[in-house]
Amino acid sequence: MEAANESGRQMLRHTVATLAYRGAKVLRGVPPGFADFQACESCRTPGKLLAHLGDLLDWGLSMASGKPNWQEAPDVPWEESARRFFESLKKFDDYLASAAPLECSGENLFQGPVADALTHVGQIAYLRRLAGAPIRSENYFKAAIVVGTVGVEQPTPKLEF
Repeated sequence: MEAANESGRQMLRHTVATLAYRGAKVLRGVPPGFADFQACESCRTPGKLLAHLGDLLDWGLSMASGKPNWQEAPDVPWEESARRFFESLKKFDDYLASAAPLECSGENLFQGPVADALTHVGQIAYLRRLAGAPIRSENYFKAAIVVGTVGVEQPTPKLEF
């Protein structure tokens, strides 16, 4: 059972690294005013989605460490919110990399905060397209995604189109 737990933990870490890679791509080079782009009246703005990403990752860490806590961060400028996203990714990944026990199942961490974060990164990518600032498509299968690489600095894409 220990090997299965370690395997699941490594898969979570790979998913977190994937989130960092894709997140860095959609957060890079946004046009001025993009944080407040409103696709529709009931849609979250990219700035609100980015803040929510940090909230999700902080929540994931709180559950992993056995101290579940949901807290919404106040609105801050895009750059500060992006910095928080990567700081929260790092803290979460550092915990997953440690010998500290997971106080909830890896499956629940994946299906809750991690999968939700992946969804929101995709929403930001889509909103960039709607705002006239699309990111380049990429063959993510070929991307150099490395466990533990969770900062804003990511490998250069191997195959964009």
